[in-house]
Amino acid sequence: MLKKLSALHKMARKGKISKLVLAAAHDTNAMSAAMDAYNAGIVKLIFVGDKKNIEEIAYEKSFNLDGVRVIDDPDIDSAAACSIKMVSKKEADIVMKGNLGTASLLRAVLNKEWGLRTGELLSHLAIFELPAYHKLLGLTDAAMNISPDLEGKISLIRNSVEYFRRLGIKQPKVAVLSAVETVNPDIKSSAEAAILARMAHRKQIKNCIVDGPLAFDNAISKKSTEIKGIDSPVAGDADILVGDDIDVSNSLYKAFIYFAGAKCAAVIIGAAAPIVLTSRADTDETKLNSIALAAAINQ
Repeated sequence: MLKKLSALHKMARKGKISKLVLAAAHDTNAMSAAMDAYNAGIVKLIFVGDKKNIEEIAYEKSFNLDGVRVIDDPDIDSAAACSIKMVSKKEADIVMKGNLGTASLLRAVLNKEWGLRTGELLSHLAIFELPAYHKLLGLTDAAMNISPDLEGKISLIRNSVEYFRRLGIKQPKVAVLSAVETVNPDIKSSAEAAILARMAHRKQIKNCIVDGPLAFDNAISKKSTEIKGIDSPVAGDADILVGDDIDVSNSLYKAFIYFAGAKCAAVIIGAAAPIVLTSRADTDETKLNSIALAAAINQ
C-alpha cells in the first residue's frame, strides 16, 4: 500500500536513475521543474531546444547545467521529434513537454514510424495524497479523453492498472463511478460500469478487481458502503477511480486539490514511456511529484 507521494521519490532514486528529455526545453517553468527533479536526484536531464534561450534562462535563474546534456534544436516540431526519437531508441526514459503545444508533442508521440504507440489510448492518470483517505488514490481521465466509450474505458483501466502494478500494487482495486450504485439502463455510466466489472470478473480485464457502478461515496467510504449494504471488495478501498467523462474526472481532480487539500502527481500513460505535461497552474510540488511518478516505474 502506498500512502505518501514521497514514496515515489524514493522509488525513483533506487537503482538506475531515469533519463528525462525535455522537448523544446527553452521554457522557464518546465526547466525549473526539471532542474528541481535533477537536483533532488530523481532524474538525469537532456534538454532539446533553443540552446541560446536555454542558457539565458539558466543564467537568469541560476541553474547549474553541469551534467545536463543540451541539444540545440530551435525548431519546436523538430525538437519534439528529436525528443521522442531518443525515447524510442532507449536513449531516454521519460519525455516532458516544454515550450510547445500539447498537440505538437502528441503528434510526435503518435508518429507511426518512430513514435511511442502501444495500441492503447493515451490517457491521463493523476494520483492523490488526500488527508481524508488511507492510501494514495488514482483518478482517470481528467485531461485527455473527453467522453470515452466502453472500449475507451477498458484502455483507461488497463493503462492505470499497469502503472499501479509497476508501482508495486499487484492487484489494484478499480471503482467505476456513476451517480448511483445500482444498474439503471437509463444511466449510461451505470450500465457500462456493470459491464466492466463483469469483464474483469471473467478475466477479460486482467490483474485487477473492478467493481461498479459505484457512486463516489461508495468508492471511498467504508461507512457509506455499510449504511447502504454494499458487498464489494472495492467499495471503500478503491485504488483507482474511473470517471464517466472528462467533466466528472476533471471536477474531482480540482475538488481534491482546492477543497480537500490534496497533494498530486500526474502523467500521460498508454505510450511506450510516460509523458509529463505539467501546467503553469500546477504548484512546484505537483510538478516535482509528477516527474517522480514518471521516474518511479522505471525501477
